[in-house]
Amino acid sequence: MLFLSEIPGFLTEEECRVVVQLAQLKGLMESQTTASSLEREESDQPLLSLSTEEVFSLLDLNQDGFIQKEEIVSHSRSQDGTWLNPEKLRQILTGLEANPAGMLTLEDFRQVYNLAQHPMQQPKRNLQRQFKQRSKHTWLYLGPGAHHVLHTLRNRVTSLTRLPPALVELSEPLQVIRFEQGDFSNAHHDSSLSHSEAACSHTRLAGNKSALSEVSCRYLTMLFYLSSVEEGGESTFPVADNRTYEEQASALVQDGVDLTDTQETCSRGNLRIKPTAGTALLWYNHLSDGRGWMGELDEYSLHGECPVRRGVKWVAHSWVNVDPDPQQQARYQRLVAQRHQAKSGMEEHYQPLSHSNLHQDL
Repeated sequence: MLFLSEIPGFLTEEECRVVVQLAQLKGLMESQTTASSLEREESDQPLLSLSTEEVFSLLDLNQDGFIQKEEIVSHSRSQDGTWLNPEKLRQILTGLEANPAGMLTLEDFRQVYNLAQHPMQQPKRNLQRQFKQRSKHTWLYLGPGAHHVLHTLRNRVTSLTRLPPALVELSEPLQVIRFEQGDFSNAHHDSSLSHSEAACSHTRLAGNKSALSEVSCRYLTMLFYLSSVEEGGESTFPVADNRTYEEQASALVQDGVDLTDTQETCSRGNLRIKPTAGTALLWYNHLSDGRGWMGELDEYSLHGECPVRRGVKWVAHSWVNVDPDPQQQARYQRLVAQRHQAKSGMEEHYQPLSHSNLHQDL
């Protein structure tokens, strides 16, 4: 059974306005639409064709004219392959680490990116199944130099979840999404089933380069409604609290209707929440493994966004990334800590976590 909490007034009206304005200033791009596994495996090319300067700008999260290692690491947790695939990102990181300055200017980046555009032949990787959606989105950096409203929001997430600050701070940037009339997102899981042949996207750069696939490892989700909607646009949880639900794909088809298709079956969702500006939703995507760490995927966390019938809907997602392998999570945190060792106190802040340091209600 899904644990979900609805929190009215988590953000003020002014904070909602600021986050929306920051997203508009950053620039939004079309969200990825459906693609079959076979189609994605046959093509390792990004869905969007961007110039070198545009890729540099997207990677330069704080827009200071330089690309630092933490910005590359941050994108490794959030990029979805629509404009830069994982292998190119790894090659860019390699080029950055080889630069004595420890960062890349636009001119440096042109050279590194040109090499990444013509890599040696690599075995193709399996990508996780894509879900269908239509919207626009962007990512907002939450680290040093970010807007104070974004820092405040991250601190609230830390306080609410009672997780170690390092876990929250080393997770994905804030994703902001704009749904216009007719836009939607089919039901999906934010996180993934874990298996030995897959690597978590957020710890990939510190992990096994030979992993056959990369998956999202998101222990919990916080969704923030940044606007109210005149009609439609509800968040739907098709199988929440369904005690007869069988955790199989066939169970998502009832009377010949696919419950994941929010365009057709939104009204049949077991739980639907109407967007109200300032309200936040919190749910856990995984169960506990019984030892204080992230366990199996909670199938009941399946969710989607109903089509907007009238008005515009703005939402933001904050995910807390945790690797099912605690040793892999620790290696990743050490990688990030190395970048901050020159800054007073930061090496202690990002020390590896033991099981006993984690949220005890896992």
